[in-house]
Amino acid sequence: MSSTDTTDAAAFDHDVVVVGGGPAGCAAGVFTARYGLDTMIFDRGRSSIQRCAYLENYLGFPAGIDVETLYGLLHDHAEEAGCEIASDLVESLEHVDGEGFAISPQEGEPITARRVIAATRYDGEYMRGLDDETAMFETHEHDGEKHEHFDKGYAESDGTTPVEDLFVASPYGETGYQASMAAGRGTRVGITVVEDVRREAGYPDAVANYYDWMRREAELDGEWRDRDRWREYFDDRVPDEHDLEADRLAEIRKREIDRRLETYLADDDIERRIERGHERLLEHIDDDLIVEAAREIETERENGGS
Repeated sequence: MSSTDTTDAAAFDHDVVVVGGGPAGCAAGVFTARYGLDTMIFDRGRSSIQRCAYLENYLGFPAGIDVETLYGLLHDHAEEAGCEIASDLVESLEHVDGEGFAISPQEGEPITARRVIAATRYDGEYMRGLDDETAMFETHEHDGEKHEHFDKGYAESDGTTPVEDLFVASPYGETGYQASMAAGRGTRVGITVVEDVRREAGYPDAVANYYDWMRREAELDGEWRDRDRWREYFDDRVPDEHDLEADRLAEIRKREIDRRLETYLADDDIERRIERGHERLLEHIDDDLIVEAAREIETERENGGS
């Protein structure tokens, strides 16, 4: 993504700061970083997933997955996408002049970010002071004592909040109690942030929507191999009344067409990615198990596969 898709990026240390490095936070970070946004994830607070003895319902692991290995995979994926992960606790956020945030961690130096994604299920204390506390926090009684917690209904379903540039991936409503639900929530909020960036950069609403998946080049057939067809597709969705200069509109059109065409992969590129994906998974598997499996495979080959 071109830096022209951000506004005054040089004025902030990061485009996006994510508070919380569990499934919700890492999922959000993967989507923002893959779009090209400078993303930092803070991860050293109370984590609900780390209280689990063993995960048996996270899709993709037929025999379940231990939390340590899953956490390693989540962080590895986030870093591969371009995120920086800081093992530090965020103590407070301050909205600076109504645009951007000053983030104060427990140990590191304060930093600034254009947007913040809150992704901590248990702790919302660092958000105090950003809005009317009666709106952000709710009080309830437990065992005769009053307790105050961040209001799970504070954010909208897409993660937006009344505080400009603050997004909430967790806690939110009734979601997040399962790791897979939290990851889905983080994905939704990550996409919301990317679309917010695109609108701020001048993308008309009709073309600001964003998706992030790869398709086979073979599916790009006929007229869709022609850039002129993509230009027509783009222009058809731009409203007649817009406030973009002709040069800026042409720049956005070109970048968007390039992005869409880059999502189509040739067969040899797909094979390379499959091989790399498998190699990266092996990094998270016990070496002794890999050696044992290799010996079993070799024995089967020697016996003719029987």
